[in-house]
Amino acid sequence: MAIVDLVMPKMGESIMEATVLKWHKKPGDAVRMDETVLEIATDKVDSEVPSTAEGVITEVLFKENDVVPVGTIIARIESGASASPSAPIAPAVAQPQPAPVVAAPTYIPQAAAAAPSVIDGNRFYSPLVLNIAGKEGISMAELEQIPGTGNEGRVTKKDILQHVANRKAGVSMPTAAPVQAVPQPAATAPSAQPAITPPVISATTPATPPPTSTKPETTTSNYGNNVEVIEMDRMRKLIADHMVRSKATSPHVTSFTECDVTNIVRWREKAKKEFEKKYGEKITFTPIFIEAIVNCIRKYPMINSSVDGDKIIVKKDINVGMATALPSGNLIVPVIKNSDTKNLLGITKDVNSLANAARTNKLKADDTQGGTFTLTNVGTFGSLMGTPIINQPQVAILAVGSIKKRPMVIETTEGDVIAIRHMMYLSLSYDHRIVDGSLGASFLTAVANELEAFDPNREI
Repeated sequence: MAIVDLVMPKMGESIMEATVLKWHKKPGDAVRMDETVLEIATDKVDSEVPSTAEGVITEVLFKENDVVPVGTIIARIESGASASPSAPIAPAVAQPQPAPVVAAPTYIPQAAAAAPSVIDGNRFYSPLVLNIAGKEGISMAELEQIPGTGNEGRVTKKDILQHVANRKAGVSMPTAAPVQAVPQPAATAPSAQPAITPPVISATTPATPPPTSTKPETTTSNYGNNVEVIEMDRMRKLIADHMVRSKATSPHVTSFTECDVTNIVRWREKAKKEFEKKYGEKITFTPIFIEAIVNCIRKYPMINSSVDGDKIIVKKDINVGMATALPSGNLIVPVIKNSDTKNLLGITKDVNSLANAARTNKLKADDTQGGTFTLTNVGTFGSLMGTPIINQPQVAILAVGSIKKRPMVIETTEGDVIAIRHMMYLSLSYDHRIVDGSLGASFLTAVANELEAFDPNREI
């Protein structure tokens, strides 16, 4: 019999850690190959981790709600073993193995932010924290002084965003009390070259002494009498954090226009039954909107980009995300990959498949990765228009409003006439660091023109 290590899987290129939501197995339980052992969550999507061997769970190494880096061993399976009746009922939770001790770590410059993780002195910095620090021009020395509220004083995304907000508001940061670095034994030095040892920073002491009572006084009376206090669920917390970070990162500008979608409405009404009968797919407005967006991104490629410091990264692939409602009421953005290589039918199949997976909580982590532009349909909820928040690290997001019949002035060769038309407002929010008003408005107008030029006699 052999011991097989079950590791935290990599859920996507930008995901470096996941949270343990629920263990389906405990030590002593038998497990089959590919049977679900636990559920995990990332900032993108929830997922199940299957067993990589058949046997018996001998130990689990993390508790529920623990945040675990990808590639870390989370459980061990004795392959070929059978369940023991005397197995412990409660899971034996072991502590994760400590990282190897490296003496006299050299100072890590800001350029090292691309590394998966950084440990400077006694503090761990996640890639996300380092990325935000790089974008905001926060040096490593300044980063060391930020009070950390995470595990073992770790600087979280919330901590660094609060620091950025305080710095912009001119609020001084509490000063950390440095502790003299402990010299490391010479035998553990990685090389003969001398290294610069940064001081070990202790937990920051606030300038104002904390209250004498250590028990938080968070009661409903703090919010008034006739109220209901609802704790945010995990995804709502992630959405809130993502939205705040987007507003803190990108100077948002929103442009508006309206377009006549009468040709699209009439074509869809005429073609939807035959389309479903022929292809087995329901045709909605979303694939048509995405097709128009893709055609316009080809004309204005700077809309399909991101910002990295003082560099503009223009994406050659066009991966359009679509904001989709989950059963919980939260929103998620699955991505139609390589939208520019697909016809209307191909886009329709992807839209329907991803929307169905979102409704049934079956989205995979990869389904929400790699988006380069986002479409959100605020008209689904009855809104005429909206001012959407950019889905970082993208630089633009398009919102489409509800389609309404309105009397409009139509120019004809015989003069102007008033006719009832199906009208829709479009709004484009864009990152003013690299998308100027002329580019944003030109792209938005191009999308409106593309939709208005839809061929009402288009073949199915």
